[in-house]
Amino acid sequence: MYDYCVIGGGIVGVATAREILRRRPGVRLLLLEKADRLGAAQTGHNSGVIHSGIYYQPGSLKAELSRRGAQLTKEFAAEHGIAFDVRGKLLVATDAVEHARMRALYERSQANGLDVEVLDGAELRRTEPAVTGVGALFVPTTGIVDYRRVTEVLADIVRASGGEVRLGAEVVGIAESGDRVVVDSPAGSWSARRLVVCAGLQADRMARLAGIRTDFQIVPFRGEYYQLPAHRSKLVHHLIYPIPDPDLPFLGVHLSPTVEGRLTVGPNAVLGMAREGYRKFSFDGGDVWEYARFPGTYRVARANVRTGLGELRDSLFKRGYLARCRKYCPELTLADLLPREAGIRAQAVQRDGTLVHDFLIEQTPRSVHVLNAPSPAATSALPIAELIAGQLLSDNS
Repeated sequence: MYDYCVIGGGIVGVATAREILRRRPGVRLLLLEKADRLGAAQTGHNSGVIHSGIYYQPGSLKAELSRRGAQLTKEFAAEHGIAFDVRGKLLVATDAVEHARMRALYERSQANGLDVEVLDGAELRRTEPAVTGVGALFVPTTGIVDYRRVTEVLADIVRASGGEVRLGAEVVGIAESGDRVVVDSPAGSWSARRLVVCAGLQADRMARLAGIRTDFQIVPFRGEYYQLPAHRSKLVHHLIYPIPDPDLPFLGVHLSPTVEGRLTVGPNAVLGMAREGYRKFSFDGGDVWEYARFPGTYRVARANVRTGLGELRDSLFKRGYLARCRKYCPELTLADLLPREAGIRAQAVQRDGTLVHDFLIEQTPRSVHVLNAPSPAATSALPIAELIAGQLLSDNS
């Protein structure tokens, strides 16, 4: 029997396994991942941004953990020779409505204790000649990194510390009893004294397997990316973001340099037809049926009909997608938008149609479940792991 079992080989699960072994050296730990590699889902399909925490409600887990996570991520990358770059981010307002939102976002940044500078249109143009707007917020601490590489290094530490990592182990059963948790998979069955579940896109299903009553549904939102041709990779130096709609959890289509030297555009946010279908037009009838019969899905759709139709239109027609980017970077052309693999965001939706904005973690006597951990979970993975390990080990078991 293992002392600890962790389900989920994304960055949060692997970071949690490493943190348990750091605090309890010598324990028997097993990490299970259903894919044939670590970081195969949300961890490996994002913009690679080290977020500052500017967007999030003061006092929320997202605000607290992303701010700490940004520093820990940079320190970890530096310590282990992982490439990263602190470019800074510009959040660009292109009209009066966005400028008002920008001022409100600046006030939130101050409440969150962040170093943020307000630029006018002329200062923005001097900073980034290819970008236009009536003003911008400059966040100097925002960086970029390859989170899949961070996950691989964390996994190396887990193995070196005596932890066991099993790939291709899809969990189909979880049974918690008085002194143990039994985890079943077609690849085998394992017992552990304590369990951590960091299942991302499958978080609600894993919770139900464990007998946890859930009043939410994971609804997948497909985020489609493009990348610019290599000769356009230096079009901008900073990360360039629009001012987000405060009523939505998505940050909008942005320009993001990558550590491998490319410049990406994206993502949008289209209702996904499969939880883990990354190819365009991927469809899984079981996934769709599950969220289609959940009342919260209809309520979200009804409240966001116009936004949803706009996202779908711009997914189907590249010119609409381009128009969103040209609001702040008019030099972009259709020829600049080259294909890049999409991502899928696991968004928890409550029965009344409310989107769960903050991280959501629930505990049972012998397990901890991470139920909602969308962006900035990659940035926040190391402090999330500290939080989980603290909960798991608080009774010294």
